[in-house]
Amino acid sequence: MKKILVLLAVFTAAFSQAQSTGSVVGKLTDKEYNNESLAFANVLIKGTTKGTTSDFDGLYSFEGLDPGSYTLIFSFVGYETQEINVQIVAGKVTEVNVPMGASAASLDEIVITTTTKKESETALLLEQKKAIAFKTAIGAQELSRKGVGDVAAAVTKVTGISKQEGSGGVFVRGLGDRYNITTLNGLPLPSNNPSKKNIDLDIFSTDIVEFVGIDKTYNTKNYGDFAGANVNIASKNYTGKGFVNIGLESGVNTNAISESDFYLHDGPNYTGFYDKNYPEFPLNNYNFNTSWDRETTSAPINSSISLKGGDSYQLGDDTRINFFAVASFNNEYGFRDGVSRGSVNVSGVARRDYDLTRYNYDTNSTLMGNIGFKHKDHKIKYNGVFINSTSQQQAEYTGIVDIFDYAPEGGAILQRSTFDRTELYVHQLLGDHELSEQFEVNWGAAYNFAKNDTPNRRQTLVTPDDWDEPEGPKSFNLTLNDSDNHRFYQDLEEEEIAANLTTSFKFNKNEEDEFLGKITLGYSGRFKTVDFESTQFNFRIINSGGNAVDQPIITDVYDLDSYFNQSNFNAGLFNIRTFRGGLGANIDVLLPQTFEGEQNINAGFISLEYKFSDKFSGILGFRGEQITQNIAYNTSVNSGENELDQFEYLPSISLKYVLNEKQNLRFAASKTYTLPQFKERAPFQYDESPTLTTLGNPALYSSTNYNADIKWDLFPESDEIISIGSFLRMINNPINQITINSASNDVSWVNSGDWATAIGAEFEIRKNLLKSEIESGDKTLETKLTGGLNFSYLNTTQDLDRDKVIEETTAGGNAISVDFSDTESSLTGASDILVNADLSFYKDYKGDKSIQTTLAFNYFSDRIYALGSEGKGNIIDSGIGTLDFILKTKLNKNLGVGLSAKNLLNPTIERIQETQDVVVSSFKLGANVKLSLSYNF
Repeated sequence: MKKILVLLAVFTAAFSQAQSTGSVVGKLTDKEYNNESLAFANVLIKGTTKGTTSDFDGLYSFEGLDPGSYTLIFSFVGYETQEINVQIVAGKVTEVNVPMGASAASLDEIVITTTTKKESETALLLEQKKAIAFKTAIGAQELSRKGVGDVAAAVTKVTGISKQEGSGGVFVRGLGDRYNITTLNGLPLPSNNPSKKNIDLDIFSTDIVEFVGIDKTYNTKNYGDFAGANVNIASKNYTGKGFVNIGLESGVNTNAISESDFYLHDGPNYTGFYDKNYPEFPLNNYNFNTSWDRETTSAPINSSISLKGGDSYQLGDDTRINFFAVASFNNEYGFRDGVSRGSVNVSGVARRDYDLTRYNYDTNSTLMGNIGFKHKDHKIKYNGVFINSTSQQQAEYTGIVDIFDYAPEGGAILQRSTFDRTELYVHQLLGDHELSEQFEVNWGAAYNFAKNDTPNRRQTLVTPDDWDEPEGPKSFNLTLNDSDNHRFYQDLEEEEIAANLTTSFKFNKNEEDEFLGKITLGYSGRFKTVDFESTQFNFRIINSGGNAVDQPIITDVYDLDSYFNQSNFNAGLFNIRTFRGGLGANIDVLLPQTFEGEQNINAGFISLEYKFSDKFSGILGFRGEQITQNIAYNTSVNSGENELDQFEYLPSISLKYVLNEKQNLRFAASKTYTLPQFKERAPFQYDESPTLTTLGNPALYSSTNYNADIKWDLFPESDEIISIGSFLRMINNPINQITINSASNDVSWVNSGDWATAIGAEFEIRKNLLKSEIESGDKTLETKLTGGLNFSYLNTTQDLDRDKVIEETTAGGNAISVDFSDTESSLTGASDILVNADLSFYKDYKGDKSIQTTLAFNYFSDRIYALGSEGKGNIIDSGIGTLDFILKTKLNKNLGVGLSAKNLLNPTIERIQETQDVVVSSFKLGANVKLSLSYNF
């Protein structure tokens, strides 16, 4: 089925990606009164019945105009009528600013500019102002200004959102991965991690992004597995004249470049296109052909190259076709030097206590193409994306394996070499059909395939030959566990088909030729399968029992190929086993640990949008979802299957009241739910790191969420905003990550109590601090200084009930013992305070030259990583602030140069166990400095 769909997607590519209509916006000013805003002037499109009036700020707009030439007529009693010819370009917003007076304006007084509609900060802000529902978006123009390179970093520029350290996951108003949804062009995306619901947003380069929409209130068109935000990535859709752009970047990480030698491991290559399976006969002999040892690599220089281009063609009077494509590759080196501790007891003693040194090398290769076809009012578009994202880590832990019984005086050296690769394939076919003035049909279908591999993770552990002499000779003589030295292979495949269909009908036209109401009916379907398997080969050291042999001294801990080889295998120093056993067992010991699942969601929805008066409008919606989530597992812990089957009723309402031309008041309320993830329900024990092990819970079930928001917006100018909002989330049976009662302090997931609440306030201001324009020939040269600040305060609380957890997990057949440190707590991942601030300066010069600088700051306060148990307190991620500087210049209309410096403050990133404030993780990321060059042909 997968191959057929891929072939079908390739075939239909010739008839794809739609052209959007164009828009015109602008501002009218009064020449007779010092160019103040001219309100209530008439603006008509000549030869049509379309018209509007300027608002209190002199602003006007026309949306949904087909490409072509138009004549705009501007009139006001007592003033000279103006007629301006305007060329509307599909997918673009044309800005026409006109001064009105007793005599006609001269041509050089009228400023006409055209930018991509969904990239423009002004156009997106205008959409936000006009929308009934809560709406936030960040466009390519703003992303470029703030030097943002990926979608994860992009969404953190929005009020109330922070990024999860070490991943592309985000927290929205303190609610993490499980509460959010990620879509591409309105269609769902699969996860690239078995532990996560959403795909890592940092694998999406902003090269492919036109804008990122963030819905923090529920919309009936979206799936109901929601409480934080729906993050929708809108891919670029080029509709202008032909162009080709090449971009180059080079830079360094200050931590990585300061190392005299940079180490990685054998196998993965520079590009990240690497895969490795275990040998055909892994237990009979030593057949592994990749080295255990670290290798010196080339100088850790970060680099990036991108090539993008697009064009559009008119085929007759009614037909147009366009295309856009981008190919990019970037890599990045990193280095950490700090501590890693685990299994902290109630006295504040860390049983595992290591100094950590870690070398990182990440790559991202992206290929995206789209084709659009438009004939009259019918549009079809295809969008295809391929992403190959990798992370390579060479980690070295030095210290105490277990302070009570395993190298308790230190001196142990644990090395872990990990390569993680994600391949993502996305095919989307979308259509818009305006069948009449009142009736419209929209549809979309997607086939997604994600493959995540951890091929050939290697771990070795040597300890002092005499534990009382931590600095003495090393050996495997006192190795205690089979899994201390291993090779691990993991594969996750997630395949998904999704479809959307909506029909809308407008009704009740008023005297101004405006429809007051719209009814929308729709269907959404999402059909996903997940296949996960892992195999670990443990190199069992023969140091006890009747077959024990004398273990040699390890003279060089970075030359373990001299130990793990065929000769020592034949000599009986070690043998090779899986978790099911070794050679001679009566079962298939090569049978991997597996879980496989199927999740089907069928949903129908209806919404009514109505404008009750000039000031008051609203949207009332209802969605019903039938959800099944089946999972079967066979792991080292247990085997079996379980099923989740439920129907969800999801009402929602959004209201908007226009206080005046500059101010809006909005309210929204809804009911949603939160599903557990497949891996969270599979009793699979996974070593996230040498100091952290996770274990699934088959008794886990979904939560129910009740959401309410209220917000006041003020738009002083077309590109300015001041807003204040408040929100409430009430969660029934919340899911939390906890530390369970176990010797190794494993982490699991449970429905930890009956209720959780999150209440908060948000403030945002975007203001022009300085703005001026001067005429130079046929161009207007602009100077602009802008400032932005958004602030979020959040208070969360939840009850913690150990008896509820024990009762529910015991009934499910996999009892989890937990003894919460407190009877109530904040939600995991929730920061009380989030702050984003930026200051930008832009200036035009003659000869198509310009300069733009931005200073951006981000801060989040302390947040809980995992709930504590047995009096040991919660595990806390300490709050940090980051500072970035971006400089971009255009030397002429073709050539641009940029400089960026990220993480200038380079704060210490710490994770702390509340008991005795033990630091369980600590390191610095270093600053990233890059120089970029771009050229437009």
